[in-house]
Amino acid sequence: MSVLTYPEAIGVGLLQGVTELFPVSSLGHSILVPALLGGHWKADLNVSAADSPYLNVLIGLHLATALALVVYFWRDWVRVISGLVSSIRHRRIETVEEKLAWLLIVATIPVGIAGLALDKVFRESLGKPIPAAIFLTLNGVVLYVAERLRRGGTGRRRAGDDPAVPAPGDENVHPDVLSDRRITKLRWGQALVIGSAQILALLPGISRSGVTISAGIFKGMRHEDSARFAFLLATPVIGAAALLKVPSLMGSAGDGIRGQVLAGAVAAFVAGYVAVRFLTKYFETRTLTPFAIYCFVAGLGSLAYLTLT
Repeated sequence: MSVLTYPEAIGVGLLQGVTELFPVSSLGHSILVPALLGGHWKADLNVSAADSPYLNVLIGLHLATALALVVYFWRDWVRVISGLVSSIRHRRIETVEEKLAWLLIVATIPVGIAGLALDKVFRESLGKPIPAAIFLTLNGVVLYVAERLRRGGTGRRRAGDDPAVPAPGDENVHPDVLSDRRITKLRWGQALVIGSAQILALLPGISRSGVTISAGIFKGMRHEDSARFAFLLATPVIGAAALLKVPSLMGSAGDGIRGQVLAGAVAAFVAGYVAVRFLTKYFETRTLTPFAIYCFVAGLGSLAYLTLT
């Protein structure tokens, strides 16, 4: 990458902040959009190039998105951390907060190990436009299949799924607390499977939030609960991966691009916060189907364009 301009950094920041949380794959879009725009965008923003500074830019943007999640879910993280401390101190897993903390830990372990082992291999071998277009198309298929299987082919919520009708005695309980209660009904093995689904997001074009939400739906979770669990899971995964590589930005890898990275990070933070705020409300009543259609059409369209030009 010869030059990273401020418009490029801000544009990629906005793109990353939205697509990291929408079930449409941030890495896939970070690869495809510059390739489709062509020109200096294609030359400057090439994630698969050896020692690409663009990868360092994306690291900074991921950290900003993780920070947006922390800010939005700060009350939840206070409860989770207090639950973890209480569990360790009293050597028990009894309360909702204690179990939620350990569910998040159990579900994060597989992708943490896989990320350390496979991230570079997948990025260098598959971090190119055509594979990203193929995987984006497959991402749409996964989201659509999850919806069809969950709803028995009707595309509608099943009886008893309406979150607007609380159970007796729960009328005055905060919706987030009710969601945590439902999430902690997961068995340990189920949490492990849902967390392991995030490994697929190492493939550019497969959405981390999308496959996690889909896995939750496969396990019988409500959309809003599955999305909430996915966003809570994303925070340590995205944050830890970024923090491991951020020091490189302080060295020679960050020379000439620190200002641009900061501008992009601010854009990613704002976009990420708006995105998670929107999606937590969206999944209370809506489904993955529109995102499935978008990914399928965008993936096939990108594949056709890239192979014919």
